[in-house]
Amino acid sequence: MHPPSRPVASTSTLVLASSALPAVPASAGASPSVPGPPGPHEVRFATFNAALERPERGMLAEELAAPGSEQARNVAEIIQRVRPDVLLVNEFDHDEEGAGPRLFQDNYLSVGHNGAEAVEYPYVYTAPVNTGVASGVDLNGDGEAVTEPGGPAYAEDAFGYGLFPGQYGMVVYSMYPIVTGLVRTFRTFRWADMPGALLPTLPGTGEPHYSPEALEVLRLSSKSHWDLPVDTGGGRLVHLLASHPTPPAFDGPERRNVARNHDEIRFWADYVTPGADSYVYDDRGRRGGLPAGVPFVIAGDLNADPDDGDAHPRAVARLLEHPRVNDVRPSSQGGRGAARRQGGANDGHAGDPDLDSADFTDEPGPGNLRVDYVLPSRTLTARSCGVFWPTVDDPLFRLTGDRPFPSSDHRLVWVDVVRPGAGS
Repeated sequence: MHPPSRPVASTSTLVLASSALPAVPASAGASPSVPGPPGPHEVRFATFNAALERPERGMLAEELAAPGSEQARNVAEIIQRVRPDVLLVNEFDHDEEGAGPRLFQDNYLSVGHNGAEAVEYPYVYTAPVNTGVASGVDLNGDGEAVTEPGGPAYAEDAFGYGLFPGQYGMVVYSMYPIVTGLVRTFRTFRWADMPGALLPTLPGTGEPHYSPEALEVLRLSSKSHWDLPVDTGGGRLVHLLASHPTPPAFDGPERRNVARNHDEIRFWADYVTPGADSYVYDDRGRRGGLPAGVPFVIAGDLNADPDDGDAHPRAVARLLEHPRVNDVRPSSQGGRGAARRQGGANDGHAGDPDLDSADFTDEPGPGNLRVDYVLPSRTLTARSCGVFWPTVDDPLFRLTGDRPFPSSDHRLVWVDVVRPGAGS
């Protein structure tokens, strides 16, 4: 979730070469929060909002250029402990040269931490996002279109909240090839082009919050939506559908961010629904969504809990209840322990704290929530899943901790699926 900053100690694309499932048992003597390796015919998909965003452009790449960032070391160790095959990282500042993703690999992932083995990802994908890109129109309703980067007013008038272009970006690390010729991105899709869009209105009058000029240019995606076909072997593709919708907060009585979060999530529900996807067009003008039967995994910090928090009550339920989606309900013991230990808003939550994936403010709220998802299609056989959230008596609790967080206020979520064609 953003803003404000958490308490933690380009114009081009870069490509470098339903019932709950059980968690994979850890090996003897290992932390119970660490899964064993996936099976020989399985692929581990994961998402992690790593909170590797910085307040100034270029600051993250400069920090990652040396191996001394404690936060980056902790993030890397979490990844090394879980060892995903395909990993979406949210909140990783985008730079046009792709320096940040390379430096994180070279100086952090490729270096073992505290006994964890280094992990190498030969395939990396990142691309521009809408955060911090000037829209040229008034989006926050203060009567002024701010186009000079650097302050909150600019961030609120940008296509997605950001102090500079690329803040809160995304990157995918993969053990398997990403078929770049088939990649689709939807960064420039206009919100108004979604049929029945939940465009915000002013309470009392029902008048549109956004001006006609704003609606003419306003994009749906606050960062971007990516469809990345991953070749899991023998040309058998699994489409990683990656995004990071805006948090349903930090707005006014018109609830513009609540509405946008809802529709950013709805986009994927329509994209995987033949007949509901006809309005969709990508950044190259190609129309339509994902054909029936094509395997996919929806991943990302969706900033919406199905039971608690500030999101629209049906925002993420549309995905979790989708007939093509398998909600395998990754869980942890650490999430339940944190909710009990921290109290506050958590005491009044309706949702299962075992499923929580983010440790948000408890007073006045919203408390800990399930907002990070890895949702395989029902055409894939899901084997095991989990949330990396160690309990306080686990030696790896030092990687997640309590405020101020040593890594992120989000937890890595993972699911193992059987490769298409490998049997079940």
